[in-house]
Amino acid sequence: MEFFAWCMIAAGFGMAIGSFGTGLGQGLAIKSAVEGVARNPGASGKILTTMMIGLAMIESLAIYVFVVAMIILFANPFTEQVLQLAAK
Repeated sequence: MEFFAWCMIAAGFGMAIGSFGTGLGQGLAIKSAVEGVARNPGASGKILTTMMIGLAMIESLAIYVFVVAMIILFANPFTEQVLQLAAK
């Protein structure tokens, strides 16, 4: 299999794993926040603020994975070396 095909597979698997982790983390955070508001409705403002900050932190994981996948696909630092080795 060629180098670029492996790059596409690596980017796809990385994005899938990152998205799965992000979705799981956000789901657990929202579940816990809803449970907290149900137990103590007076603290809903603080819980909402904390949940939003937590969701932003969790979402940053998916953004980092997306950036790394784009680097692998479009700006791979090993492309030139692999092409030189393949030409020999």
